[in-house]
Amino acid sequence: MTTKCVDDFRLKLGEKELVPIMIGGMGVDISTADLALEAARLGGIGHISDAMLPTVADRRYDTKFVKGKLKKYKYNVDNMDKTEIKFDLGEIEEATRLHVGRTMAAKRGEGMIFINCMEKLTMNAPRETLKVRLNAALDAGIEGITLAAGLHLGSLAMIEEHPRFRDVKIGIIVSSLRALQLFLRKNARTNRLPDYVVVEGPLAGGHLGFGLDDWNKFDLATINTEVIEWLKAEHLDIPVIPAGGIFTGSDATRFLETGSAAVQVATRFTVSSECGLPEEVKQEYFKASEADIEVNGISPTGYPMRMLKNSPGIGAGIRPNCEAYGYVLDSNGKCAYIDAYNREVAAHPDAKKIKVYDKTCLCTHMRNFDIWTCGHYTYRLKDTSRQDDAGNYSILSAEHVFKDYQYSKDGKILLP
Repeated sequence: MTTKCVDDFRLKLGEKELVPIMIGGMGVDISTADLALEAARLGGIGHISDAMLPTVADRRYDTKFVKGKLKKYKYNVDNMDKTEIKFDLGEIEEATRLHVGRTMAAKRGEGMIFINCMEKLTMNAPRETLKVRLNAALDAGIEGITLAAGLHLGSLAMIEEHPRFRDVKIGIIVSSLRALQLFLRKNARTNRLPDYVVVEGPLAGGHLGFGLDDWNKFDLATINTEVIEWLKAEHLDIPVIPAGGIFTGSDATRFLETGSAAVQVATRFTVSSECGLPEEVKQEYFKASEADIEVNGISPTGYPMRMLKNSPGIGAGIRPNCEAYGYVLDSNGKCAYIDAYNREVAAHPDAKKIKVYDKTCLCTHMRNFDIWTCGHYTYRLKDTSRQDDAGNYSILSAEHVFKDYQYSKDGKILLP
């Protein structure tokens, strides 16, 4: 057994020296500002997510973005052609600045706060909306941007004119060396290397960067080593941060001892008091068995997703809510869920309620916390807490989980 722990290492990003623990950016508002702020206070890196920020702003800051958009497009609710449904770019900018700005204003401690930016939030205007989200986050003072859910081949060009482009930390999430090589090649003309690379393996929660039929043929350690060795051979000094399936401090230490600069973790923080999931959903995570977790293809994005099988959003045949939300509409106003919904309506013309199992209305269900995305080792969460006489588990503090990662050895988990 190693005698070292995570606290024996430090992540260097520019002039910053950080505890090498990064909490992943879980949307929609699962990685809350409170969770990110705790990570920063404790000397690590926390993420907020930019997924569906207008509805997050409505919930947290009493704005009316969703209500206004629905009112504008209410005439189209019964129409399955969504090509007219567009987001107001000014409102996207306002929501992003509001959430990022409030979070940064509350920051304490020596750590950092980043935002996870998903390319697959296409919003019926992929380039325009992504550019606004990225630039607004920079305007509001975010310390780092993690480019996620896509290859982001043109994302750096969208912000290269911003005065903070050379100063803000920028990272990319990849699931293969090839994806990283493609990102670097396509963005080379900006003369701006990423400040870090997150290598996300097949055991992560939510969307996966692998095929639905072959995700289990890959493993994080192998991909992570390939990336580290290639960067070294190319004389590129870019910190590599593995993610997905790192459940204990000892798991993290093994990666740090073999050349990783830090680790990204998320699953264990889903059952922290600072996490945005409702309390009853956190109990579902605690109680889950390994058999309760699946990787399926119900996301309209085309990416496989890992979640709990009993997620209420699986099979729910609700009418598409694009007029209110519509974050996954592609550049032609299309969404795979709309097609699946129409197919089931046509097949069951007299049914009062239909079921759609192959796709889900991701916007509505993620907003309502009805798609319970989770990491592979969610079934081990019960081993991190204590159960009371009623069968409920104690909710943990983010500080407790963070410090357990930071100081634990020999595969041990600190119970509350």
